[in-house]
Amino acid sequence: MKATGNTVQEILSNIPEDRIEPFHKLHEVIVKNLPRGFEAAISYGALGYVVPHTIYPAGYHCKPSEPLPFASLASQKNSINFYHMGIYIDPKILDWFVAEYPKHSKQKLDMGKSCIRFKKFADIPYDLIGELMTKMSVEDWVSLYESMLKK
Repeated sequence: MKATGNTVQEILSNIPEDRIEPFHKLHEVIVKNLPRGFEAAISYGALGYVVPHTIYPAGYHCKPSEPLPFASLASQKNSINFYHMGIYIDPKILDWFVAEYPKHSKQKLDMGKSCIRFKKFADIPYDLIGELMTKMSVEDWVSLYESMLKK
């Protein structure tokens, strides 16, 4: 069920047929709401939304040749997974998201530390994901990321 590709367009073109519409719609909502500076890219083999090297030349500390990841979207075996580092690193964003989720979806929130799993595609809260994307600027993310590295 995993989508493969070496470019954003290849990933989008290789989504399993039953997931094309929700996956593409999630990608469109994310891109439409990406704050200035983030860009869609391939990040660790998945569709990612990153801080490019032109803005943050140091890249990701684990692999400096990769741009700094912020969010990603992946087609997994049983779900479409959306990862958002703001939820992982900022308790205010996490609390906001958890409180808002039931207002936007009939499904119980299925979430890990930064991963939100969507198993029922008809209940994906697109508007909520769009709003979540606006909650952290590139500058905020880089600042939080660097502060976590220093710990």
